[in-house]
Amino acid sequence: MNHLGTTRCGNTEFRWGERTYVMGVINLSPDSFSGDGIKDPESAVTQAQRLVAEGVDILDVGGESTRPKSAPISIDEEIKRVVPVIERLVVEVTVPLSIDTYKSEVARQALEAGAAILNDQWGLKRDPRLAELAAGKGVPLVLMSNQRDKGGYDGGVRRDTAYYEDVMAEVTSSLRNSLDLALRLGVPRENIILDPGIGFGKTWRQDLEIIRRLAELKSLGRPLLIGPSRKSSIGLVLDLPADQRVEGTAATIAIGIANGADIVRVHDVKHMVRICRMTDAIVRSSKSH
Repeated sequence: MNHLGTTRCGNTEFRWGERTYVMGVINLSPDSFSGDGIKDPESAVTQAQRLVAEGVDILDVGGESTRPKSAPISIDEEIKRVVPVIERLVVEVTVPLSIDTYKSEVARQALEAGAAILNDQWGLKRDPRLAELAAGKGVPLVLMSNQRDKGGYDGGVRRDTAYYEDVMAEVTSSLRNSLDLALRLGVPRENIILDPGIGFGKTWRQDLEIIRRLAELKSLGRPLLIGPSRKSSIGLVLDLPADQRVEGTAATIAIGIANGADIVRVHDVKHMVRICRMTDAIVRSSKSH
């Protein structure tokens, strides 16, 4: 039985619980931790078409690096990177486009260009106007739990003395606060998706603990998105660079789905679509496939 309902995104319906949806990354930052940054619209279109052919359900377009200690870019620069690409993609591919930003002006122009999902890595902590925008436009909103403002650890490296003992208590509280704020600002509950924020201000051991205990976040009553793809937690366990973490990513994705993930955000779409289909066949066996 589907307890989470259905989220509508343009002509697309996400029927939670029936299968795992795959979000593919279109990274327009030259400062990407994963080494997959794209610099021009033509290359983005080519990549997007390949990811669609490989079975992606959503394309997540981002213009600012989320690499630890990366320098922020201006709103104008971010708009310059993402809007022309979204304008091209909306006529080249049929899957919904997500804009990965925490800045409401970037999000507004991205929606006008054709994006249909807002993906906020700060869970409204930086710019609550994103919720008002999502409510006004009637689009889904992804809210992530980001602990980088609390110090502690990031990418396996200690940053300062701030620290929290129970990562799941911290993440649950953070997501509940973001969810409550979004609801107060008018976002319909069925349009909210939650992301525990693998790699954002947690130690690598805490990243693994989140995946292991992911089912606890089901108490929040919304679909869960996870983004462990190529993250440093995998690199630290396997001692491998970002471009050699596909098997480690596959393990985190499979276990994440078994523990309740509804969307997975990945770089290696072809491989992860297969992982999702196989894992779904096991863990969602009561559903028709």
